[in-house]
Amino acid sequence: MFALVDIAGQQFKVEKNQEIFVNRLKDEQGTKIEFNNILLIEDDNGKTIVGTPFVDGAKVSAKIISHLKADKVIVFKKIRRKRFQKSNGHRQPLSKILIEDIFEKPDKTKKTDAKTKEKTIKAKVTDKTTTKIVKPSVKAKTKASIKSPTKATIKPSVKAKTKASIKSPTKATIKPSAKKIVKTAKKIIKTEKK
Repeated sequence: MFALVDIAGQQFKVEKNQEIFVNRLKDEQGTKIEFNNILLIEDDNGKTIVGTPFVDGAKVSAKIISHLKADKVIVFKKIRRKRFQKSNGHRQPLSKILIEDIFEKPDKTKKTDAKTKEKTIKAKVTDKTTTKIVKPSVKAKTKASIKSPTKATIKPSVKAKTKASIKSPTKATIKPSAKKIVKTAKKIIKTEKK
């Protein structure tokens, strides 16, 4: 069984009881850590689970063995005919970790209890992103209640016929008055006679 893990910006192919060197981690020596950014898991049976981008619920537990530095790398710079040359050394700080165990994602076949279902339903109802039905009172004619930038569907009252309620992008259909219909009909008849 192996997994592809994203650790400190680098991807590693890890197996159980394997020791690897990664970029220096913030935790102290001897502490246990878990990595949740699992890109791919393959079972002993050959079954692979590919994440999009990460596998949900999968994790790798590890233990920090020691902190150390890598071998020295010489960085030499030279510009010819300019009498410039510079030599620097660099030792990359590393952490040696031991992979203790690889956990696959949990089974989705397990049935949840009725209590947990009720909690999730209540959480969805109390969430701010849900749409609300706003019913302004008969006397409410303010612009704020009509032009609010929420996802709410606004049902204007019968008596609220202000300019703001007519110009607002509500689902209420506004019927033109009979006088306007008569005027437009007369204009059409005059143009047809000519």
